[in-house]
Amino acid sequence: NYNAHLSAYPHVDWMRVAEDFVTQDLGLAWSKYVTQIEPHDFIGELFSALGSFNSVLIDMDRDMWGYISLNYFKQRAVKGEIGSSTMPHKVNPIDFENSEGNLGIANAIFGHFATKLPISRFQRDLSDSTVLRSIGVGAAHSLIAYKATVAGLSKLEVNSQLMLDELDNHWEVLAEPVQTVMRRYGVEQPYEKLKDLTRGKGIDAERMKEFIGSLDIPEDEKIRLMHLTPMTYLGNAEEQAKAI
Repeated sequence: NYNAHLSAYPHVDWMRVAEDFVTQDLGLAWSKYVTQIEPHDFIGELFSALGSFNSVLIDMDRDMWGYISLNYFKQRAVKGEIGSSTMPHKVNPIDFENSEGNLGIANAIFGHFATKLPISRFQRDLSDSTVLRSIGVGAAHSLIAYKATVAGLSKLEVNSQLMLDELDNHWEVLAEPVQTVMRRYGVEQPYEKLKDLTRGKGIDAERMKEFIGSLDIPEDEKIRLMHLTPMTYLGNAEEQAKAI
C-alpha cells in the first residue's frame, strides 16, 4: 500500500512509478495487487494442468503394458538390453514401466505445487521458496518419462494375426448391433433373446447368422447384419481416429 513511500513523498503517484519501473525498465508484466511476493496461483494452475496430462500418459503406459502382456503388441529386441535378470529371452516393457514410475513422482510434486503455492499464511509466508526449488525436479521426471514412452512406442510391432484370431473367436460382440436393429423393427425382448444365445456360451459365425436369419426383420437388414463381422464392427472409429 506504499505507506512508507507516501510518508516520504506524499505527492508522488507511487503506483504509477512502480508500474513503469516493472513494465518499462524491467520489461515484465505488471501485477497490481500482491503481497510480499508475486502470487503463485499461475504456477499451481500450470503444474495442475501438466499433472493432468501426465495422468493421461500414465493411463496409456499401463494400457500398453497390458497390450504387450496379452501379446497384441510385440517389442523389437534391442541389442545389449537386459529384459530379465534370470530369463534372458524376455523382452519386458521396461520403457513404459520407467515412464509410469517417473510420471508418478512428477505428479506427486506437481500436486503439492497446486495445493501449496496458492497459500500464504497471513500473506507473509515464505515457505514457498523451498517448494519452488523442486520445479526442476518435477519437470525432469516428466521429461524422462516422455522420452521413455516415445522409446517404448518406437519398439512396438502390431501382432495383427493374433488380434484377428481373437476377434474371430468372439462373435458375441455382434449381440449389440443385432439387438439394436431388432429394437428398431419392434422385435420383442431383443436383449433376452441375445442373452439366451450368447451368455456363457461359445458362438461362431454360423450360429450368429442362423439367429439373424430367424429374425422377423426386413430381408435387406438381415443381409446387412450377416455381412457384419467382429472385425468390421467399427462404427465410425476410423474417421474419428483420423480426425484427432
